[in-house]
Amino acid sequence: MSAAVIRKQRSSDAPPPNLSDYEKVCRRFTWEAARAELAGLPGGAGLNMAHEAVTRHIAEGHGDRIALEWVDAVGAVHPTTYAQLEALSNRFANALAALGEPPGTRVFSLLGRIPALYATALGTLKARSVYAPLFAAFGPEPVRARLNKGEGRVLVTTLPLYQRRIAAQRDALPGLRHVLLADVAADATVPPGTASLASLLERVPDTYRIGPTEPETPALLHFTSGTTGMPKAAVLVHDAIVTQRVTARLALDLHAGERYWCTADPGWVTGSVYGILAPLALGATVVVDAAEFDAERWYRILAERDVAVWYTAPTAVRLLMKLGTALARQHRYPALRFLASVGEPLNPEAVCWGEEAFGLPFHDNWWQTETGAIMIANFAAMDIRPGSMGRPVPGIAAEVLASGEGPPRPVAVETLGELALRTPWPSLFRGYLGEEARYRKRFQDGWYRTGDLVRRDADGYYWFVGRADDVIKSAGHLIGPFEVERALTSHPAVVEAGAIGKPDPVSGEVVKAFVLLRDGYEPNEALRRELLAHARTRLGAAVAPKEIEFRTTLPRTRSGKIMRRLLKAQELGLPEGDISTLETAPGSDRP
Repeated sequence: MSAAVIRKQRSSDAPPPNLSDYEKVCRRFTWEAARAELAGLPGGAGLNMAHEAVTRHIAEGHGDRIALEWVDAVGAVHPTTYAQLEALSNRFANALAALGEPPGTRVFSLLGRIPALYATALGTLKARSVYAPLFAAFGPEPVRARLNKGEGRVLVTTLPLYQRRIAAQRDALPGLRHVLLADVAADATVPPGTASLASLLERVPDTYRIGPTEPETPALLHFTSGTTGMPKAAVLVHDAIVTQRVTARLALDLHAGERYWCTADPGWVTGSVYGILAPLALGATVVVDAAEFDAERWYRILAERDVAVWYTAPTAVRLLMKLGTALARQHRYPALRFLASVGEPLNPEAVCWGEEAFGLPFHDNWWQTETGAIMIANFAAMDIRPGSMGRPVPGIAAEVLASGEGPPRPVAVETLGELALRTPWPSLFRGYLGEEARYRKRFQDGWYRTGDLVRRDADGYYWFVGRADDVIKSAGHLIGPFEVERALTSHPAVVEAGAIGKPDPVSGEVVKAFVLLRDGYEPNEALRRELLAHARTRLGAAVAPKEIEFRTTLPRTRSGKIMRRLLKAQELGLPEGDISTLETAPGSDRP
């Protein structure tokens, strides 16, 4: 099913791509020019994310444009205009002032995809406070740890989440001053130590003037997925909106007024950056689904809401693949023109499956919490090489450096090395909260070292191989787990795979793979042997897995990343480390 190159054929009624000549745009691009596209605060008072996302559109006469289309749990659609979102976020900013919270206060949200989330995020940024979203499915312990590490003073949540996650440990959160419940009426009785958000918003005006905001003012606090110990807390500043808006326009090819759907959970950085800030900064209409993944519902939303640009995760794509194309083909998607994915690289079959189901390929892209925005992408006007991350976005200089100690040294084309990005750019994180030494270790001689191992082909396309700490060392060979996983998923029986290195007294490590089968295939010894032979044919005996274990689920984060280190810990009986971001139950094969 995969192809070496997918030649792009654009529909005659699609708008021209925002980036039509990659080389020309890269030559002419400057961050100063990108910054000049933003409105900035009136009177030269600085740059504020929320002003660019909402307030500027009011001033430019677009207040009646739909900002959000919220699809509730039963499928009813609730539109919110930019003017209405402006008023709601103004009230929240005023509410923080009424609570006596000054600029710089860290405001946490523990919410699902509900309208209050957007008022909270944007109102916090207007107030020049720091917005820190939490994943609503976190248990009490990770919620407490993050609130304490982030010194959260205000928490916006719902009554059920408060009762399940916070109430029993409120005494263990000494810095938490205010808990605002977003789902209770203004006149409702609330638990001690909480308040109704609706009641608070009723008592404050819906007008607000954003104060002077230096571009370097902290704006977002996002906790990364940890491999061991407590996840790091990365700080992004208001200047990040420059990169975020540019990448939504160039990497996601988003146009003002289009309907756009990002399926990422709002508790993760993709949900904040590309679920709220970037599309609103471009004046798009953001489709929001209150429910969790449901294939039929997703197809219905894509069709009925006339979604033009869809940004989702590899896990979701592979789940849809597993169900086949018949369900997707029950609907028509006349507005849909661009599919994108992020979280973990898409195997070539998943990229191409988009053409089978929608007549459109998926465009993979790459970034990290620390980069603050998309850094490498497959662009709308460029041919796709399935399995590739794509090419660097304009304004980003990327290089493949030799791994290990010593000064930065670029490696040859098609040689494995560590992806590094030349600093600075506006959305680059400004620190790990309280961990200066850990932050400084990510930089070397003007490079941000990502920790991801890649190779670059002769045409400048980058190919993900694995995290540096995931690489398997077998009999002198460095084996990237994604290479193994990609080979296995090229077999028609396999929908997803995870590969690890398993200690071996002769080779140092051998490759073991964990495999999820498509519907219609049964795990048995004959299929195991067939997959081993298939991998040897694709990879060679030195790189192919020596063992295959069938699974019905794989442990992964909500952003779609397979947690290989957890697979390895379970296989070897090692400590599992931080599992707070886990989607699949640890140590089990159940969702």
